[in-house]
Amino acid sequence: MAKGTKLAAAANQVLAENRKARHEYFIEETYEAGIALVGTEVKSCRLGRVSLQDSHARVENGEVFLYDVHISPYEAGNRFNHDPKRPRKLLLHKQEIMRLYGKVRERGYTLIPLKFYLKNGRVKVELALARGKKKYDKREDIKAREVRRELERAMRHYAGW
Repeated sequence: MAKGTKLAAAANQVLAENRKARHEYFIEETYEAGIALVGTEVKSCRLGRVSLQDSHARVENGEVFLYDVHISPYEAGNRFNHDPKRPRKLLLHKQEIMRLYGKVRERGYTLIPLKFYLKNGRVKVELALARGKKKYDKREDIKAREVRRELERAMRHYAGW
């Protein structure tokens, strides 16, 4: 193992992932954003107590806010605990916010958080500019995935000869 590899792997630790998002949406672009959290939220995130299910982001008054992300209260937080579903401000550059605002105003685009992760000790969010899939698009994805799996099985079978 190369020197520093273990440290680099720990530095980009994934805390939570929205796996359903790639099935439900076409991902056009992704952005890395910081997130404004209070102390007990950070501790709870580090323990992996984050749910991105049904979460989304909106641009309001030149700022981006994350809605419906559930960060469980920290057990040892007592009275300093936070509201689990409060809106949280995302930290992006002004140019990125204006670009996202222009895209979201277009028909069919939305902002979806894909994953929460640690980068250099800070909690970051991978935010995606996404367009919703229709039911037939989802069926095509499932069919393509099944065909790919069958092909891999067949290749593994013939490789064993």
